[in-house]
Amino acid sequence: MDSRFAFLASFSYLDSAVKAIERLRKEGLREITAYMPYPEHEIEDALGYGQSPVRVWALVGGLCGAAGGLAFTSFTSMDWPLVTGGKPILSIPAYIIIVFEMMVLFGALSTVIGFFINSRLPQTKPLVIYNPEFSAGKYGVYIEVSEAKKEQAKQILIAEDPDQLDEHQLGDGHG
Repeated sequence: MDSRFAFLASFSYLDSAVKAIERLRKEGLREITAYMPYPEHEIEDALGYGQSPVRVWALVGGLCGAAGGLAFTSFTSMDWPLVTGGKPILSIPAYIIIVFEMMVLFGALSTVIGFFINSRLPQTKPLVIYNPEFSAGKYGVYIEVSEAKKEQAKQILIAEDPDQLDEHQLGDGHG
């Protein structure tokens, strides 16, 4: 099977890192990880990140919680019917507080679950290479490529004039 290679390029300037990421993606190389000292929207745009799917988790959790709260109160009232003062057994205004609280609870829990799933936490696979300067002001671009695309990726990264370019062989992909 084809050997895999990894490159870690260190850039002093944001524009250089963004250009390198855009050129790599334009050439069809998609296994890119960016390191930065603080969140940068330009890098997120270059990596092709869209809207976060966590908001869908919150919506679905909230709707399920509201439906569950309404079902819980309705079935409880139907199981133990108490006719008090001629009021109906199913009185929706009395259930609004429970429905709202269940909606908030399930929405919050599903948001946390969605966050962990979408961010792939906990990270069980250790980082192959990392440079501590990425926390102190430099920008890093890490890419994994096959042997066939090795020179293409290397030329793209060198064209953007990185401060440092490290190359590592990852293995043959069997393990």
